[in-house]
Amino acid sequence: MKNYLSTLKVCIPLLLFSLNLLAQNRYKDEITDSVRVEIFMYASKDDQSLELDAYFPASDNQTKRPLIIYVHGGGFYGGTRDRSDIQEFCKKLARRGYVAASISYRLTRKGTETAFGCNCPAADKLITFRKSVEDIQDATSFMVKNRKKMGIDPRKIILSGGSAGAEAVLNAAYQPPYFYDSERVPISYAGVISMAGAIPDTSKIDAKSAVPSLLFHGTCDNLVPYGSASHHYCKENKPGYLILHGAYTISEKLKKVGIPYWLYTYCNAAHEIAGKPMTTNFNEIVDFCYSFILNKGTEQRVTVIKTDNKPCDYQTYNFCID
Repeated sequence: MKNYLSTLKVCIPLLLFSLNLLAQNRYKDEITDSVRVEIFMYASKDDQSLELDAYFPASDNQTKRPLIIYVHGGGFYGGTRDRSDIQEFCKKLARRGYVAASISYRLTRKGTETAFGCNCPAADKLITFRKSVEDIQDATSFMVKNRKKMGIDPRKIILSGGSAGAEAVLNAAYQPPYFYDSERVPISYAGVISMAGAIPDTSKIDAKSAVPSLLFHGTCDNLVPYGSASHHYCKENKPGYLILHGAYTISEKLKKVGIPYWLYTYCNAAHEIAGKPMTTNFNEIVDFCYSFILNKGTEQRVTVIKTDNKPCDYQTYNFCID
């Protein structure tokens, strides 16, 4: 009898723990309160060691978890991968069962006189986009090559980023699959989350290259246009005059080619939307990953948030007018 009672004391807590896990929904709810962080060097370029911080749910034995890669902003001349809000964002994802990776990449405009504004030649801006895409691809390839150690599923890689990082991930996401070296493991992205991002060419978005997209943007973004306009609203006579296409224009193209998307518009908001969603819209981000990507939802969703901000001088949209 004594041994029987001792067995019950052990089994009942284990049973309750198991029932609790069953009640939790992996990738939507927290499955752990502990996160492990590791730093890896994924590439060396231009005399720079490029590193990433990988966040793992502790004590989790899953071997094929979704990977969310985050790319920080900073105008391609500043910013860091380990900013406190980025760390918290990645930890919150890991606590839900994802593997999250925040990457450093080449800041090609750092130390330049023209930075990434209207005096930066448009050709240099396009080169900057291209190099950031290369770095994202290399970070992805590193994770895929080490997928067994990382416990990730190469078919469930989601890109995310804010501001310059959003521009980088959008340019990286909308292209056909590519292969990593001799292993011939096809690498493509399952989805993309853009926080105030844009791309220079929407013709590359078609049924083969496009992926489910969550697009956060403010209609009065003064740096990265919500619709289609010049980057930083530079005048045509400026070297940095370059037409970019933001969330609204991208969503219209995705609608046309039949790809799922969620356009999340903040009326009359400016470039602060580049960082806001990581905290304010975290639940929407999790919902998108779970519903649109992991469960292959086909919805084309539009959310419009009214703000107290005054209308700006840029293009207005009927859905933002009371």
